[in-house]
Amino acid sequence: MVFGDVEILVKLGITAVLGLIIGLERELKRKPLGLKTSLVISIISCLLTIVSIQSAYLFKHSEYVQITMDPLRLAAQIVSGIGFLGAGVILKKDNDTITGLTTAAMIWGASGIGIAVGAGFYPEAIAGVILIMISVEIIPFLLNMAAKSYLRNKDLLLKVTVHDSLAIDHVLEMIEQHHITIENVRIKDLEGHGHLIDLKVRTSYRQTATGVYHNISAIEDVTAVEVES
Repeated sequence: MVFGDVEILVKLGITAVLGLIIGLERELKRKPLGLKTSLVISIISCLLTIVSIQSAYLFKHSEYVQITMDPLRLAAQIVSGIGFLGAGVILKKDNDTITGLTTAAMIWGASGIGIAVGAGFYPEAIAGVILIMISVEIIPFLLNMAAKSYLRNKDLLLKVTVHDSLAIDHVLEMIEQHHITIENVRIKDLEGHGHLIDLKVRTSYRQTATGVYHNISAIEDVTAVEVES
């Protein structure tokens, strides 16, 4: 085995370790991007970058025809193509909230780390992974610890059903008495009998969804409650 082959194996080994770190972070949070996906993305991105660079110099001087190639042309296509994987983990829920953006960014990041290692930028790739971990783990933790009380609130979606429309104002007042701030109200008449109050509220992070459910269920005139955290 020549030196070039050893260098290629070193590159693949380094990118596997770095991809493992990214995948492990997502795996521990039960996100779509897991260990296997992250490893495949980073390793193959690294391999394709190596192939792209090696091919540019391998076929540069041909005996019969002059071939001009961009060493990172194939790597550039990786950046574009990886977007399809990222789009697959972005989800839109019924309440119009978007999830999976961080995971999609991590997929793109794993690909970028593989490209950087494949091109020989080892310190930069390692620094990139360190900064990614700081960005998604340490900084949010520090912000959460240092945040003021109003930033330590959480948003909930409530669907409260009442029989009598005259009781709606009373129900809303009782909800606010449980230290729940109402941000948005939408009232809908149900078929047959009853009225649906669709609420977007903000409450303390210490209050659990089950606690909010029990408190609102105990309000007079409330016939049904649905809580989404």
